[in-house]
Parts: sequence; structure tokens; C-alpha cells
Amino acid sequence: MAEKTVSYVQMKPKGAQDLGNIQVAPEVLEIIASIAASDIEGVASMRGNFTSGVAERLGKKVHGKGVKTELAQDGLAIDIYCVVNYGVSIPQTALKIQEQVRQTLLNMTSLQTQEVNVHITGVQFEMQHPSE
Repeated sequence: MAEKTVSYVQMKPKGAQDLGNIQVAPEVLEIIASIAASDIEGVASMRGNFTSGVAERLGKKVHGKGVKTELAQDGLAIDIYCVVNYGVSIPQTALKIQEQVRQTLLNMTSLQTQEVNVHITGVQFEMQHPSE
């Protein structure tokens, strides 16, 4: 079986004493970003993959779906995949997602994001109920 390697993000808050290292798992950053993006008005859902869809159908809540993080030499890059509601301004909604994710990660982890890329993967239409 293939072993999954987890590369943790090293953090050092400004003004902190040298008491040791702080490491944050990439999954934690994905959960924070996913919740921040979901809170934006106009975002219908976050796009997951097959395994997260199966897990949700079995009753498990998947918080980090629709987010991919990548730590490179020049900083943290985040990709957000989401579905928006019909009728919202896509550019304005995407900008709000970028700002919210960047600010939330900064507040919670003191990490500066190099880029937050928003991918709109679909549009959610309102479900109309048949008239009786």
C-alpha cells in the first residue's frame, strides 16, 4: 500500500518567543478555507470528489471539500472549487471568496497566502415545486 506523506506547514508568529515549532496540517488549512468560502452569500456548495460525496451520503460531514492547498517556495497557494447560485455576480462573489479566505487564514494561522484561485464549477438553479 502506498503511504500518504503529510507535509506540515511551519509557522512562527510575529513576536513569539522561541519555545518550539508550530506545525499545521494541510487538511486544517483546507477546512478553514472551505468554511470561510461557504459563508459567502451566493455560494451554493463546495465541489467535492467522489470519495467525499460517498462519505456525505453515509452521514459523515466533509468540511474540507472543494479546497486544494499547495505550499511552494514563494508561499501558500489555495484553489477553491465551488458552485454559485443563479443570478449572483460571479466576479463579485469570487472576489469576496478570495478576500474572506485570505483574511480568515491570516487571523487563524498568521499565514500569508500568495494566491487564492477561485474556480466556479457550476451554477445552482432554484428548484421549482410543481403546482398542485
